[in-house]
Amino acid sequence: MNEVHFNLIAKEMKLDPKRVLAAVLLLDGGATVPFIARYRKELTDTLDEVQITDIRDRINQLRDLDKRRDAIIKSLEERKLLTETLKKKVMAAESLTVLEDIYLPYRPKKRTKATVAKEKGLEPLAKLIFEQTDVDLIAATKKYVNKKKGVEGSEDALAGARDIVAEWMNEDQGIRAKMRELFAAEGLIRSKVCKGKEKDGIKYKDYYEWEEKIATAPSHRILAIRRGESEGFLMARITPLEEDAVSLMDQYFVKNSTESAQQVKLAAHDGYKRLLSVGMETEVRLSSKKRADEEAITVFVENLRQLLLASPLGEKNVLAIDPGFRTGCKVVAINKQGKFLFTEVIYPHGSEFSASEATEAVVSMCKKYEIEAIAVGNGTAGRETEAFVRDIKALNKIPVILVNESGASIYSASAVAREEFPDQDLTVRGAVSIGRRLMDPLSELVKIDAKSIGVGQYQHDVDQNALKNSLDDVVVSCVNAVGVEVNTSSKQLLTYVSGVGPKLAQLIIEYRNENGPFTTRKELLKVSTLGPKVFEQAAGFLRIRGAKNKLDCSAVHPESYHVVEAMAKDLGSTVTDIISDSSLQNKIDLKKYVTDTVGLPTLQDIVKELAKPGRDPRKEFEEIKFQDGVTTMDDLKVGMKLTGVITNITAFGAFVDIGVHQDGLVHISQMSDGFVKSPADVVKVQQKVTVTVMEIDKDRKRIALSMKTKLEKDFSLKKDHPKKASPSQKSDSSMSDFGKKLMEAALKSQ
Repeated sequence: MNEVHFNLIAKEMKLDPKRVLAAVLLLDGGATVPFIARYRKELTDTLDEVQITDIRDRINQLRDLDKRRDAIIKSLEERKLLTETLKKKVMAAESLTVLEDIYLPYRPKKRTKATVAKEKGLEPLAKLIFEQTDVDLIAATKKYVNKKKGVEGSEDALAGARDIVAEWMNEDQGIRAKMRELFAAEGLIRSKVCKGKEKDGIKYKDYYEWEEKIATAPSHRILAIRRGESEGFLMARITPLEEDAVSLMDQYFVKNSTESAQQVKLAAHDGYKRLLSVGMETEVRLSSKKRADEEAITVFVENLRQLLLASPLGEKNVLAIDPGFRTGCKVVAINKQGKFLFTEVIYPHGSEFSASEATEAVVSMCKKYEIEAIAVGNGTAGRETEAFVRDIKALNKIPVILVNESGASIYSASAVAREEFPDQDLTVRGAVSIGRRLMDPLSELVKIDAKSIGVGQYQHDVDQNALKNSLDDVVVSCVNAVGVEVNTSSKQLLTYVSGVGPKLAQLIIEYRNENGPFTTRKELLKVSTLGPKVFEQAAGFLRIRGAKNKLDCSAVHPESYHVVEAMAKDLGSTVTDIISDSSLQNKIDLKKYVTDTVGLPTLQDIVKELAKPGRDPRKEFEEIKFQDGVTTMDDLKVGMKLTGVITNITAFGAFVDIGVHQDGLVHISQMSDGFVKSPADVVKVQQKVTVTVMEIDKDRKRIALSMKTKLEKDFSLKKDHPKKASPSQKSDSSMSDFGKKLMEAALKSQ
């Protein structure tokens, strides 16, 4: 254990080092983030999931730094280059960047101009020049002229010496630090179209002549330009103004005005252009990409969290419809536990006769399977099918709900779906997924690769490992926050329970199938390979509905059952009595039950659970109904006010489903009458909103929306057609001109 690391993390996060140490020890011991945050509050002094995750990620970074440090020291030792002074510098490096700067002069190199010059014996001349004393350089170079070695005269000698000096400058830790600051603060990202690609790369037209500071460039623009580069449509550079960089080199290296100093100045300019600028640009490209990735991943993670924690309809008998025109609508009946019961194909959008038959079929299924809700996918023919079902008078008491089916087709073709429904085709699997998604979004969405759910921004352009790790974290967090019913949950849902994983999830399913439902949490210990350590991690997040011990269906951990039993005994009642009687809960004196291992935070959590065992943190389900008669873009009119639901949030705005098969975009400038720093501050995924249609582009399927209440100014702007701004004047503050183009580029990237 490295105490320096704990102190550094504590300083960075403004925490007590003891809290950091406790979290790291628990993580190293195999504890998961949700378990530590929920059941080890006393040890960490109530660190939350975000803080614990940050500690985990930072300690891993520092440990990776240690591994690199060890590798460098070993390399230096093997080549007999390690001195005590150098070792101290290596050991003191606090970041990978500083460590690599220290190692750079000693790193094994390929053949460079400097190594060639050294082979010609010009290193002493380079040292003489670098000292910048007042010497006669022509006279000094004569002894280095050697035609056999390729040094034809004084100019050749000076040129070779400058190559050596330039490499020294490039490897100087001080100038690298200063130049790094200049690139980070004043670096400009400039892009232009590749010659002959103007037509093919039209979706990147906004970046054909683009320039802005990399320090303030938003993540979506950085990623868009990089994508344009990778596709061969754009060329981009990230550098400060050359005169600023060269001036910095002169200030750092040139000490006077001697002949030698002039040679140093020439070497500095060459060293910057040929060596240092290349290395610094590579670094700033990587750092800006990392920042852009982190911002994009943060948006994705928050969107996914909101989607996973969307309100569930709950245990209802559901009729789910995967809509279609020519091929018909696949209809399935699902019971309260999500079990597939029956399927049929109906053709409500054909002839009058087929529509009549479809009506009879739907009514019949609703009666036979005691249907309590009807879920309709929002894909092709979704609104038309929704309208058809709503018009069936015999079903007017059954709610009809349009369900976002993003990712349902991915699930339908997956191994998970084939395992669940080996005898059913893709459309049946898709319809079942739509119905289950209405009943419990979390349970169904965990079966789909998060990248396919449709709530990301440039998800295919960011670091895929970082993205996967972050998405896995949020799925684990959501699953454990809600809790999992062990007797009905899928393998995929069980996989994300703290401490479980896919192999053990399969074993739990197999045990359940062979022995019937679990009746107590303790029975989990009978599952093969599920030992005390896993039980400790998982038990509190697993629920057993209908268990004899009411605590088995709550978030109270089995290790704390004795505390609740002591409370009941002191009140002269039973655990069941305490759960059902709030007046008894109010009589509990928590301080009486504080011990060395159970503190007030845990006791407070226990009392909350007693008030509502197994409480679901998700909000109650709210039906969202789109406007009747508005089912396609042809039905839209500028100025029309509509109800919609947020489907995706990005750094530049939010996408809204208004029931016309094409999401509209509310640009960040149109989200409020006041200033909006981030769209996430205003809206959430699955939130119901009221929007006004601002623009309709049927050819390109673009819909611009606004959430503002004062729109007169915006409408007048559209009539005035203001002159297009130059790239340097463009901003995200107006939907006119650049805002609309940004919307188009964003929509195309999804």
